Amino acid sequence: MDFIREHLLAGLADTPLLWTAATLLAYLGALALYQRSGRNPLLLPVASGAAVVILLMKLTGTPYPVYLDDTRLIHFFVGPVIVALAVPLYHQLSRLRAHWFPIMVATVVGSGAGILSGVLIAWALGGSQLTMISVAGKAATMPIAMALADKFHGLVALAAVSVALAGFCGVVLARPLLNLLRVHDPAVRGFSLGLPAHALGTARALQHRETAGAFAALGMALNGVATPLLLPLLFWAIQWAGILG
Repeated sequence: MDFIREHLLAGLADTPLLWTAATLLAYLGALALYQRSGRNPLLLPVASGAAVVILLMKLTGTPYPVYLDDTRLIHFFVGPVIVALAVPLYHQLSRLRAHWFPIMVATVVGSGAGILSGVLIAWALGGSQLTMISVAGKAATMPIAMALADKFHGLVALAAVSVALAGFCGVVLARPLLNLLRVHDPAVRGFSLGLPAHALGTARALQHRETAGAFAALGMALNGVATPLLLPLLFWAIQWAGILG
């Protein structure tokens, strides 16, 4: 029996099944905890589930490239899920046409603020030029931020961490801040959440209203376009000001 169990586990370890199942179970457990806590934003399933997976990887000595390869089935479904966000957005098409100008202005301002805040916070804390470059794209989605960090010779891993932290902080702080500012329109709340907090913010907005989720997806998508366009311009301005040297 021990021989069979040992070889069975070895076989599972060589297939995507083991880490895919572990990831899904970690997320389901984190989701149950999140719901039982009254949806406490500090217990977001993505964050707490990721912590469980990281702990498992640490305990088993599994390198990240191995985990990434073994969970390729999950990554395959990310694309269709993102495309599916266009469905609730389509239902808001008339409103988008009516408010396209303020949406564009908000995108440029929000994207610029996301880039500058990352650079200036790192600079104020004594971060190196490499650190500032790496965290500049934190408000974009993780693939975009990582690609930008690589393009500008930053640290790709640090870019990924900064994106995760930006999303988590955005989800935790957005609701009390918007309540304080007396912003109650679900479209405005959703857009304000999706633009800086990307996928985490969009998932959070979808839990409340379809309208908020649709505009959060719009904010995430528009920021994903605006950040790569604004980043070189803002880097030039920051270098001119002497912050990046």
